[in-house]
Amino acid sequence: MGFVDVSRSKSPWVMHFDTAGCNGCSIEVFASLTPLYDLERFGIVNVGNPKHADILLVTGTVNRKAKRVLKNIYEQMNHPKVVIAVGICATSGNVFHQSYNSLGGVDKAIPVDVYVPGCAARPEAIIDGIMMGLEKLNEKRSEANGNNQPA
Repeated sequence: MGFVDVSRSKSPWVMHFDTAGCNGCSIEVFASLTPLYDLERFGIVNVGNPKHADILLVTGTVNRKAKRVLKNIYEQMNHPKVVIAVGICATSGNVFHQSYNSLGGVDKAIPVDVYVPGCAARPEAIIDGIMMGLEKLNEKRSEANGNNQPA
């Protein structure tokens, strides 16, 4: 394994996208980046461009207009990539699941690797979810490289 692979396995770049909802989970995602929880201590960097992201954090329920945008963002990400659905709206649609415009959870639009429960999801749960996503990302990288051992 090269130096770049080792570095990438320890410092994933995360992009956050909010589809629709109350923004409670989005606030908690941003709280996890503050010095109190300090997500960056794990080498995680928040980015705004899907072409640079390894992990896509999605909050909120997916509606018809957001589905197209979410799929577009997902397709722009490089392989391997991991999707994390944060909060009950992103996992199932929550109170919006029977709305005329709601499709439900993120998995109705793109494949999801990790589900983080909660309404709103706590920063500790979000950090745990990202760490689980990092493990999945390393597994995918190992599979892509033809290795049987995690990176």
